[in-house]
Amino acid sequence: MTPTMMEDVPVKSNSSAEHGKSELQGLVTERRNEASEGLDIKSALEIARIINAEDAKVHSAVKKAIPEIAIVIDEVARALRDGGRLIYIGAGSSGRIAALDSAECPATFSTAPAQVQYIMCGGPKALASAADVNEDSPEMGQRDIAKRRPTRKDIVIGISASGRTPYVVGAVGYARTRGSRTASIVCNQDTPLSRVSDTTIVAEVGPEVISGSTRLKASSAQKMITNMITTGAMTRLGYVYDNLMVNVHMKNEKLVERGINVLMRVTGVDRDTAIRTIKSAGKSIPTAVVMLKANVDKMEAVRRLSKSDGNVRRAIEDSKLEL
Repeated sequence: MTPTMMEDVPVKSNSSAEHGKSELQGLVTERRNEASEGLDIKSALEIARIINAEDAKVHSAVKKAIPEIAIVIDEVARALRDGGRLIYIGAGSSGRIAALDSAECPATFSTAPAQVQYIMCGGPKALASAADVNEDSPEMGQRDIAKRRPTRKDIVIGISASGRTPYVVGAVGYARTRGSRTASIVCNQDTPLSRVSDTTIVAEVGPEVISGSTRLKASSAQKMITNMITTGAMTRLGYVYDNLMVNVHMKNEKLVERGINVLMRVTGVDRDTAIRTIKSAGKSIPTAVVMLKANVDKMEAVRRLSKSDGNVRRAIEDSKLEL
């Protein structure tokens, strides 16, 4: 471990363990929730109503963070446009949220798997079960992110409800020393993770129905935010036309049908024409859309999409694209 790697990353020693415990207890996400007191003696209907009432607070918490979310959307779009990557990193429930958003991008936007990645404390096996790993180790986080070789082209986003998970703090801090843009998604104010991030998205959802169980409101907020980030970035990149999924990857029957319907809606052609065009476009919906909307052949549509970095609207509207 080089001094540079450790320079900006806070590492908690054994002597500070008691301080760490008191710090954790002071977090909003760890406090007892008065609204759910006596939960264990409530009926199923009462429990459902209490959880639903608490979940209703998530929307407002996320809404307050929209300015920071917008900044991160543009940072992610810029990174992907420049050939960089979005790399999420998290532990426990937060890591699983990161993995889910990463996994959905190729099917939804036809991104390459390397473009949107996740790092889960404990590796893929920790997605399905609680792995025997030490999320209290910033060094482990540094080692895991170092394996991905983060660069100035990349953006690394740490996800941690508490905002203090050492594994995530260590990883994000290391990525920052390598020149990567960094961001964090947390549910508490003024956290160690925010101090190693260029942009911090805070969704202060308050105490959980079950104290400290951040798989509830905190994870719901994190899911909403990651949805916004990747959907917003891909839309900014032009992988969405109007509000339609034109970059859908047609790898199963449902997605093939979705692709046909998208082409019909965007261009106004009938089903038979849509199917024929998709086949002649090599089963590429963006190519088919440009062919029909710009009235060009496949070769010209592919050329335009290449020059516009895959931005469908620009490929359609710019008739002066030159090689």
